[in-house]
Order: sequence, then structure tokens, then C-alpha cells
Amino acid sequence: MVRFRTYSRCLASLAVLLGLSGCVPMNSRQSLRTPLLPPRPAPPAPATLDPPVIAARLELADSPHLFAPPQSPARPTRADALIREAEWHYQAGRKQYQDGDQEGARREFDRAIDLLLTAPEDASSRAVADVKLEELVEAIHRLDLAGLGSGDTASEPVFERPPLEDLPQMTFPVDPKLKNKVLEELRATASQLPLQSTDAVLSYINYFSTPRGRKMLIYGLRRAGRYRPLIQRIFDEEGVPQELIFLAQAESGFLPRALSRKRAAGMWQFVRLRGREYGLNQSPYADDRLDPEKATRAAARHLRDLYHRYGDWYLAIAAYNCGPVVIDRAVERTGYADFWELQRRNVLPKETSNYVPIILAMTIVVKNAREYGFEGIESDPPLEYDTLEVTAPTHLQLIADLTESPLSQIRDLNPALLRSVAPEGASVHVPKGSGNGLGAVLDKIPPQRRSAWRAHRVLEGERLSAIARRYRVTESSIVAASGALVGDLQPGDLLIIPAAPVRETAVVRRAAARRGVRHRAASSAAQSRRVASAAPHRAASRTAGGRPAASTARRAPAPAASSSASLAAPSTSSAAVKR
Repeated sequence: MVRFRTYSRCLASLAVLLGLSGCVPMNSRQSLRTPLLPPRPAPPAPATLDPPVIAARLELADSPHLFAPPQSPARPTRADALIREAEWHYQAGRKQYQDGDQEGARREFDRAIDLLLTAPEDASSRAVADVKLEELVEAIHRLDLAGLGSGDTASEPVFERPPLEDLPQMTFPVDPKLKNKVLEELRATASQLPLQSTDAVLSYINYFSTPRGRKMLIYGLRRAGRYRPLIQRIFDEEGVPQELIFLAQAESGFLPRALSRKRAAGMWQFVRLRGREYGLNQSPYADDRLDPEKATRAAARHLRDLYHRYGDWYLAIAAYNCGPVVIDRAVERTGYADFWELQRRNVLPKETSNYVPIILAMTIVVKNAREYGFEGIESDPPLEYDTLEVTAPTHLQLIADLTESPLSQIRDLNPALLRSVAPEGASVHVPKGSGNGLGAVLDKIPPQRRSAWRAHRVLEGERLSAIARRYRVTESSIVAASGALVGDLQPGDLLIIPAAPVRETAVVRRAAARRGVRHRAASSAAQSRRVASAAPHRAASRTAGGRPAASTARRAPAPAASSSASLAAPSTSSAAVKR
């Protein structure tokens, strides 16, 4: 009975709770039979789902299909075979270049270029061969400029910065020990130029003992070996002290193409007007200020005239730096014709105040090389050459061919020539011993053709057809230009090559570069001719001794062109820097 009552009370309590929650009406007995939870919904019909999208793995994007059916390899074309063979010859030439065999490297490079020039004429093969040709041409050009020595770098010369512009203004304290040492050295030093020790001179002696100063001085002393015999001979002939050679050390570091900020040019840094005064002519094609022999003669005469004007070598040196007008005004203002007094009164340009001490410091250091650690410096060998006056515009490459010399050597011997073609009447320096024979051969070439034609020395096993293909000319044209030499072609024979003017090709390439595209003909034959005309003269030229010279497409550096333009422009230098 008790159990039943307890059970009833529980049911009643549960009913009350459900009624309060609003789930069932309290007065309905049927509500007690209603389930407490809603019925489970029927399961949905199965739906077809799209497979999930998985991002591709980049590392597997180019992986081969492991289970793809095997495919037969494409049959290589003749162009592919030529490219592989050309690459082999290029790599062989590169190895020989690294081993120091420049002659072997030239031969291998020439073979590589020749193979690509013989590619089939169909459009696809020609296009593939052209791409490889340009690639090899650029690669050979880099090696050519680095060490082969026959690169035709540009028709515009490159000018260097004079070391005088990098010399600092000295503020070093004077070491009393150095002062006493220099005084003792001056007593034992023989010099045509009077030597004097001042605080400014001692400061520059100290500078040339620092790593930076030593580096600059050693570089100039090495290059001085090229021109020292020439300078000593001219100074003796003109009657000026030999120690004045250090003006070239300070002005240019013996760089024939040094160009200052104020457009003074050459080893002796003449401005245009002063150069003309002493016979150094300038034109768009040549600048005598860059000719070491002519400029040295002019500098010696100018220094001699300045000494006669002032009667003092220090004032003459100062006037060489800033111009005689500046020195005249300083003397008039102070009443002193003494360099050290003018320096003390600060009436000279700052550069000139330091210029004379620099020359004296260099002289003292070099004359006492052992004490300052400059003993045993190996100088460059002296330049020796013959001089030939050309009677018609003549390309330097033709001269290189006929003298069996790399083009770079001809350029080094002729820094005054601003273009690759020497103008009529120009004095061209050629390797020693080749002047007489060169003139005789040039006389056999029509004067109007010397600016474009080439020469070729026949090698063992060479055929006329291969030579004609190399220079992109016909065999009949070589026969016509060379005459009887071709009748029985023998190794060592010299052939005259009627090549097309290089200037026309250069104009086309510059125009194409400005537009940003390379011109290509619609037909494969025209395309082949253009590539061939650009490559053989740059990538497969030979010198006269039968030595192949790897060459390439040339691009004139922008600094060189701007420097050349500024050099040819009228000078706007102030009077304070005129030589």
C-alpha cells in the first residue's frame, strides 16, 4: 500500500513538472502516454556527393607519369646534331682557354661558329641555330675580352679617371723623425729638379707610405715602364728635368686615355685650347692629346716655356696645373714670385697648392725606393712600334690582319684614334718591324675599300669555299680581289677578302636595339644572311697570321660613348685648370 502511494506521488510530481513546462496539458490523462522526446526523423535518402577538390602539389607538377605508355623518342634533326657538335667545340675551346692555350681556344670557337652557320635553311632549323649562335657569340665575347686579346670592344674609346682627382687633402701631423730622415735623403739625392722638404711634402710622403697611397703609386710606376724610354728621350731633347715625369704619374697614372672632370685629356692632361697651342689637333676621329708621343713632346715644350717665363721650376709646375694667368695674378696681388709664399698666403687654388708638394713627394719616394719599400717593382715592357701614315681611311681590323696581331694590340698602340677606322693622313702605330711590309700590302688594296675589306692567311687544309663562307662572301669575289694568289691555294697565302662595310651592320644593330627587337626577314634565306653578316665579322674573324680570333656581337658601353662625346665637345673648363 505504501509502495503504491509512493509511486502515485512520483507520477503526480512528474505531471506537475510537465504541466509547468508547457509540454502536456495537466488535465489530460492521455498526455502521460505521450513520449517525452519527439520521434526520430526518417533517415534522408542517400545523395551522390562530388569528390573533394585537392590542391595540386607544385613539386609533383612536372613529375612524369609513372604508368604512361612508353613513347618513342623524337628523331633528332640535323640542326640538333649541329648544335650538339657546336657546343662540344665550344666547351673544348673553353677548356683550352682555361689551360692557357689561346690559339687552340680560337680554333675551337671558330669551328663552333662555323657549324651553326651551316644549319639547314628551313625556318625551324634556322631559328634554333640562330638562338644557339647568339648564345655562343656572347659567351665567346666575354672570354675574348677577358684574355684572348682580340676583342673589338667598341668603336668608341673608354676613358679612365685621373688619379690626381682621388688624392686627398693632407692633414697628417708631421713626424719629426720623418722630417730628419727626409732631410738626410735630400742631401744624398741627385736631381735635376730642385727638391725641398716642407710640411706639405712630408704629409704626402707619409700618404704614399699608407696602403692606399702605395697602391696608387705602384700602379703608376708599373705602367710607366711602357713610356719611360720615350719620355726620357723627349725630355733630353727639349732640355727639361727628368723628374718632371712624375707630372704624368700624378696627372694620369700614365693612362693615355685619362679624362678629368674638366675635360683635360691624355697622359699629360691638356685641355683643348692649350693642346691646339702646342700642335695637338682634335677631330671626331682622332685626338692628339691621347697620343703619348705627341702629348709628351707638347708637355715638355709647355713646361720649358713656363720655366722661361718665371725662372722657377716650382712656379712652372704650378702654372702647368692651373694655367699661367692664375699664377700671374697671384704674383701681381702679392708681389712675390715664390711658390711657397703664394701657398702660405692662400692665393692659389687648393689643388695647385697641393700639386707641387705631390710632385716633390713622389720624386723623393721613388728616388729613395729602398727606404720606402718600393724597390723591385716590375715595370711593364716598353712599347715599341713603327709608324705608318695611311693614305686612305683604313680599318684597324685590316691592319691587325696584315700585321698578324690581335686588334686589341693595335688599339693599345693607337689610343689617339677615336674610331675603328683611321682617317686619311693619320699616323698609325703598328708592331715593331711590320711597317714596311704593311705599306706594300695596303697599296694593293683599293683606297676606297680599305675601311671595310679584310685579309686572311690560309691555314693548313683550308678550302676557298670554307673561307668564303666564313666571311659571307663569294669565292669569285675573293679570286677577283686576291688575283693570282688563289690559283693554287697554299698554307700561308694571304687572301684579300672583299667584306661588306662593318659600319652598315653596326647601324642596323643599333637601330634594332633602340626599338627593342631584332630585325628578322620573312623568309628563312634572308634570315640566314642577316645572322651570317652579324656573326662572321665578330665571331669568326682571323688575324693575318692564320690565328683565328673569336669575336662577337659588340655593344658600345654608354660611359664610353658619353665620354667620347664630351671629349669632342667644345671645352667649357675654367681658366684655373688650363694646362
